[in-house]
Amino acid sequence: QVQLVESGGGLVQAGGSLRLSCAASGRTFSSYTMGWFRQAPGKEREFVAAVSWVGGSKYYADSVKGRCTISRDNAKKTAYLQMNSLEPEDTGRYYCAATPFQATRLLEQYPYWGQGTQVTVSS
Repeated sequence: QVQLVESGGGLVQAGGSLRLSCAASGRTFSSYTMGWFRQAPGKEREFVAAVSWVGGSKYYADSVKGRCTISRDNAKKTAYLQMNSLEPEDTGRYYCAATPFQATRLLEQYPYWGQGTQVTVSS
């Protein structure tokens, strides 16, 4: 069982940066792939990025590739999403998720979710 708590969201101007954090509880954090998803108002939740158990494999949505970096610190049981060059289209609620599967973009393969943190990018 894994409990996840996100932080780091906020209001930022276009072109700015934010670093989201996801603190996990549980003894087996290093055994889980960590993912970030986001959901804009009126839209479905979508994949943003994922990092494998030991951080060697990382995956990004095309919409954020080159602007976002996912990472993890297993000793701190924390995953991160560094977001740069933010655009108004990046506005949404960002969710951290964990899965025992290898790094996957599929929302339905993540059984553990946080409550999310709001990111708002003004133009």
